Amino acid sequence: MREMHAKTKVMSDRFNKTVPGIGSLSVSVLILALLVSVSACSTPHRPSKIADPPTFATPPPYDGSQSEEVRASLRQAYARWRGTPHKMGGTDRNGVDCSGFVRAVFRDTFQIYLPRTTAQQLSAGMAVRRQALRPGDLVFFRPPGYPRHVGIYLSQDKFLHASKSQGVTVSTIDRHYWEPYFYTARRVLPSH
Repeated sequence: MREMHAKTKVMSDRFNKTVPGIGSLSVSVLILALLVSVSACSTPHRPSKIADPPTFATPPPYDGSQSEEVRASLRQAYARWRGTPHKMGGTDRNGVDCSGFVRAVFRDTFQIYLPRTTAQQLSAGMAVRRQALRPGDLVFFRPPGYPRHVGIYLSQDKFLHASKSQGVTVSTIDRHYWEPYFYTARRVLPSH
């Protein structure tokens, strides 16, 4: 504020020298108003965030029958996406990355709107131990060359994901490649 007052004073002194008869107070006020309006224009615009619709309701008690329904829905989703190539930042069947694939499947299959990135998806739902995985749980890995990777658990240690080398495919967690990189799992389906 002192700097702004000093600049205003210098500018008003210069202005008073070139335009005699105008009081220094009115010039100072005019210059201060101009500086405030110019600095207000330089404030960065921050677009408002559009929130996804609410996704969770109170889940009914788990009776086991939901697992087969979820598995069947995931098989149908896989039939639509199978072979879609991996594309970093991709979100459709022309090319998709792992978190974009997971988000699209949950949106289209279960009407659940997950966050876009793997880092954000890590905080969705609730944590689940690997031994307690159910169809539809998110499974996270930390393979070499990736900070994180996410897929959707099917059953019997199999999961759907967008692989860098194979596109959308089914892999097995306990195979020599994925098992050492398993990181955590999250449950996001309310009927689970």
